[in-house]
Amino acid sequence: MDKYLDTADRNWYKHRLVTAMIYVMLAFVVLGGRLFQLQVLEGEEFRRFSENQSIRLQSIEPPRGLIFDRKGNLLADNRPSFDLSIILKDAGPAEMTLEKLSKYADIPKSQLMSKIRAGRGIPSYKPVLLKQDIGRDVLAAIEVHRFDLPGIVIEVRQKRFYAQGRTAAHVTGYMGEISAAELSYWKDMGYRTGDFVGKFGVEKSSERFLRGKRGGRQVEVNAKGQVIRVLRTVDAEPGQNIFLTIDQELQQKAELLMEGIPGAVVAMDPGTGHILAMVSSPSFDPNTFIGGMSHREWNALISDPFRPMENKVIQGEYPPASTYKIVTAIAGLEEGVINRNTTYFCPGYHRYGNNIFRCWKRSGHGSVDIVKALAGSCDVFFYQVGLRLGVDRLADYAGACGLGTLTHVDLNHEARGLIPTSEWKEKRMGVPWQKGENLSIAIGQGYNLVTPLQMAVLTAAVANGGILYRPLIVKKRETVEGRTVYRGDREIVGRLPVSRKNLDIVRKGLWEVTHGRAGTARVARVRGLGISGKTGTAQVVSRKRKSGDRRVRSLHLKSHAWFVAYAEPDDPRIAVAVLVEHGEHGSGTAAPIARELIKMFMGFQGVPDVSVVSDPGDVPVLYEFSGGPFF
Repeated sequence: MDKYLDTADRNWYKHRLVTAMIYVMLAFVVLGGRLFQLQVLEGEEFRRFSENQSIRLQSIEPPRGLIFDRKGNLLADNRPSFDLSIILKDAGPAEMTLEKLSKYADIPKSQLMSKIRAGRGIPSYKPVLLKQDIGRDVLAAIEVHRFDLPGIVIEVRQKRFYAQGRTAAHVTGYMGEISAAELSYWKDMGYRTGDFVGKFGVEKSSERFLRGKRGGRQVEVNAKGQVIRVLRTVDAEPGQNIFLTIDQELQQKAELLMEGIPGAVVAMDPGTGHILAMVSSPSFDPNTFIGGMSHREWNALISDPFRPMENKVIQGEYPPASTYKIVTAIAGLEEGVINRNTTYFCPGYHRYGNNIFRCWKRSGHGSVDIVKALAGSCDVFFYQVGLRLGVDRLADYAGACGLGTLTHVDLNHEARGLIPTSEWKEKRMGVPWQKGENLSIAIGQGYNLVTPLQMAVLTAAVANGGILYRPLIVKKRETVEGRTVYRGDREIVGRLPVSRKNLDIVRKGLWEVTHGRAGTARVARVRGLGISGKTGTAQVVSRKRKSGDRRVRSLHLKSHAWFVAYAEPDDPRIAVAVLVEHGEHGSGTAAPIARELIKMFMGFQGVPDVSVVSDPGDVPVLYEFSGGPFF
């Protein structure tokens, strides 16, 4: 009996043991299968997930290329900026973290939350920018409380700094945060939301060269998102440094001369096309755009009636007035309408049909030839030439002289201007060209519109013997190591449509403008310095004869003042175009500015020839008759 019981107990224990082993084996099979699933079948996915939890990729912004003047003076530099961001994945309860951050950084919580809402759509493991350029005091406060601020990171970026402030602001331009449209355009170049890009000037036109190439680093972070160690780094490639053709000293002199005066000044090397100075007045400080400005500040800029945000040198379109007589003279000589000995009598007016077109000089110039007509800016002489040429022949010559067409300067948003033709008027207005309109067109009024840069290019071509150069702003580009990758060599785009013989006649007339007894710009005469030029007074509104007052009280109704000039005639080194908005007389306001600019560039210490007194200027006077206002 005992033997039977022992056998039964052993079988029972054996059965229980086998059952337990089966369960253990089944458990191991299940665990093994699960391990196989996790490590083999889904291992790659979990590995990526694990790395995303502990390994991050951080972007390294490339240092933006610097901008210098032609002599190496620094115009646009970079400085470090401490930008405050949050990684929502690491921030725990984001609202609690932001509440602490608001207290430590003295930033309203509502402002921080608005940044979070604006960053919707950004992956939770990527930083959302909360505030740029926080300053060292805020930086110190955040560093002290870093362990209370999970997910809060400080990114050190390069921020643009314009060392000379307003100097050459319209040339260098400014930077701003990338827009949605720009991001779409530049997305293949590695741009991201929050990046800063050039918005104007060289900053914009040379963006792809200044930008550089983004780098990055692979880092390991802890549960709070804090960097434990750097695993791998790919250095960013700095952008190219740009040397402009601008001469900083000449630029500052031009800006000083234009201080408080709305208008434009551009100086050009007649032998290369290099722009030596480019001033649009009033100007702005490009540094104000870097830190961001309020809507009120921006609206104040764009609503300013003197248009500080417009580069008037390339965007301003003005009637060329009597400076256009250079083109009329070239066309008349080349077409055989006049020659060196052709004379017309100027009694102070010209009668055409039932209308009278006045000369700016009421008493008249008497009998004048082409040289005297240019020197004294005789309207009656050029009325006669314009009638014989017609609008279409004049337009052909104006276009060949570079007017009414883009100069293709290496800046964006250049205006084309307008040189009218009979076909243009019929298409635009539905009425044919009237022959009487040739009179106003011939002296640079009517529908004619040019930019100051176009007039500078024309003046430079007259100075150098007839070669039209493309105006250049960028002298060269260099890598950070100093290797030149681009050089702005002179580029011929055409020639003036005039023989050397006839061009010399025109040049003689321009010399007499400043040196002749009847010249309209004798105020620009400087003993020992050969300046040739041409004045112009572009009327903005017609004036009725019965008013009896030649001065218009309201500034915006006053005429624009022009003066184009070059020096020296035998060895031209500089050509200048000056436009003073509502400055009335070219001789009185624009010519002195050009004179002082040329004196500085030529290193001339002489003083103006005070023995001469300038005439009021070649002011075209409008009178109103039954047919409307005429010159």
